[in-house]
Amino acid sequence: MLINVLLVIISILLFSLVIFIHELGHFMTAKLSGVRVNEFAIGMGPAIFKIKKKDTLYALRLFPVGGYCAMEGEDTESTSKDAFSQKSVFKRILIVASGAIMNIILAFVFMVVVTAQQPQFASTKISKFSENATTSQYGLKPGDTIKSIDGYNVSTFTDINFMLAVNKNFTSDIIVDRAGEEVKLSGVKFATREEKGKTVLVRDFYVFPIERNMGTVIIQSSKEMGSNIRITYATLIGMVTGKLSINEVSGPVGLVSVISTVASEGLKVNFLAALNNVIMVMMLLSVNLGIFNLLPIPALDGGRLVFLIIEAIKGSPVNPKYEGLIHTAGFAMLILLILFVTVNDIIKLFSEKGTGGL
Repeated sequence: MLINVLLVIISILLFSLVIFIHELGHFMTAKLSGVRVNEFAIGMGPAIFKIKKKDTLYALRLFPVGGYCAMEGEDTESTSKDAFSQKSVFKRILIVASGAIMNIILAFVFMVVVTAQQPQFASTKISKFSENATTSQYGLKPGDTIKSIDGYNVSTFTDINFMLAVNKNFTSDIIVDRAGEEVKLSGVKFATREEKGKTVLVRDFYVFPIERNMGTVIIQSSKEMGSNIRITYATLIGMVTGKLSINEVSGPVGLVSVISTVASEGLKVNFLAALNNVIMVMMLLSVNLGIFNLLPIPALDGGRLVFLIIEAIKGSPVNPKYEGLIHTAGFAMLILLILFVTVNDIIKLFSEKGTGGL
């Protein structure tokens, strides 16, 4: 019980760290650019601690679900020389983008922490097949290095698992490197099994390990980061095109459920395994937060970047009145999305516990 409580506290602290690092990116670049920051807050709601130093109010707020870096002249007109709106377009672009960049850097640090503890890493080169393997009957051979699946470039074992997870046809077109020659295998069929009422693909082959050393830790962490960024974009594109359901998206409630599940699974091994599982979830959260914030959606950092890029191209800012209306509409849509995802999380949570009827 005590260990579970400790993991919950660690999860909250790590989640707060993800938010803190994002806002710290905005804060540091704003300060370096000569922009006055009126308030730097971690959390939302009533302040439980606050202190003012020079022109900035630093606040820790009650609910650890967000934060903000309120800059002079960011959303209101200001003629002050240290206002955000008075700085060059380049400086404003840097300030807006820095939050997402810091999240991606933090995710990389998380990835290195977990990767460095592994005795070896999974490659994408097939070593052998399971008994009566299906894929071996459709052209895959030991020694093949998988390069792409259904047109999706494969650089890590994570990419392979992702493509198997989203495959709905149970067959794939696979390109492999076979002794230095590129070979295309069409219609490779996979075995399947039933899991939680769904039919899922079964990977019936093993891959060669990559030995751990300082160089491979950095290389593998970088590759995994690249894979997770591409997976985030692929998932978003899948939802927009209808290939993936928005019901599969999780919000804060779903995140708590996921953390609880991965921590419980890790505890079956030991506390360190549980902690590493939580760190991996936070790594994914940090990547997703960084990527999502860069999307060209009004009210997000990416939406603000669009207006700044337009300003840089045309040489004058977009009418603040119209920009404000667009950001307000975008913010309203985001709130509706968050509410939908949260309700969906609660429904899934109760359904999984069998107390449903919802």
